[in-house]
Amino acid sequence: MKKTIILFLPLIIFILTSCSQKVNHYPKHPDYSIKKPKVKYTPSRKNLDKMVKKLQGTPYVWAEEGPNKFDCSGFTYYLYGSMGIEIPRVAREQAKVGKRIGINELEYGDLIFFATNKRHRRRITHVGMYLGDGWFTHASTTKHEVIYSNLYTSPYYKKRLRICRRYLPSTTTPTHIASATPWETAKTVPAVSLQPQPTASVATTTAPQTKVPKETAASKAIVIKSPMQEIEQKSPQGNFYVQVGSFAGKPKKQLLYTITRKGFTYKLIEFPKEGRPVSKLLIGPYLSRAEATQALLQVRAQIQPDAFIAEIR
Repeated sequence: MKKTIILFLPLIIFILTSCSQKVNHYPKHPDYSIKKPKVKYTPSRKNLDKMVKKLQGTPYVWAEEGPNKFDCSGFTYYLYGSMGIEIPRVAREQAKVGKRIGINELEYGDLIFFATNKRHRRRITHVGMYLGDGWFTHASTTKHEVIYSNLYTSPYYKKRLRICRRYLPSTTTPTHIASATPWETAKTVPAVSLQPQPTASVATTTAPQTKVPKETAASKAIVIKSPMQEIEQKSPQGNFYVQVGSFAGKPKKQLLYTITRKGFTYKLIEFPKEGRPVSKLLIGPYLSRAEATQALLQVRAQIQPDAFIAEIR
């Protein structure tokens, strides 16, 4: 018996030592060679679901694209590459391809891109994959592993979200996943009603009951369901306008009078172009494209037939 213990002791020590070794999340000499993932699945949300569940907790390591460690864009590169969908390796390039969509159009599998650099607020530096109800999965640079986060409970990510892209072919994306969604647990958080300020364009919404991941349940965070447009807006008044036209100098006072007489509010954006002052005449703002579209019909009929919708960020 003693001999058996002695023989296995070195093996036990080796295992314990290996487990206790810390992962170097930012190696001094990163491996920048790109390892193309082996195609294992056909493109579908069901197969994405399998990988998402399997890879939660995988270590974050700069410049890695799996299968056992990832940086943020390496994680999304691996997910799509494993289904035979080729996307660029780095986040800022991934954000340039695929179908661009709005926040309120997000579906399971869409990629969401963030600008996390304080000096460059438009430069894409982080990416995650959207799951639904505000949840997304990503290789976190703070937790140093693949985790779940939520746009509703994370002001940090909510504020820095910039671009959303879709890559899955529409013919392979069912409206929902048959299996349980990966962020669901047995614990249900009571629903919370978000009561936005009453306006003519925003209706009060009541949150359905939402199930949260273990890490959120442990911290007793409550998911507040708000309209997805509210996450996208950088201005409480809205970002959509009806553009009446561009003018050398300022538009005529009669046109401005007509706009106000018809019950609209307007905004002038002035800037120099080739040494001359130019102004854009905008009607609005509106919180959603749908509201702007309704206004556009009236503007074309009553003020300017060539008016169009503009989104200002």
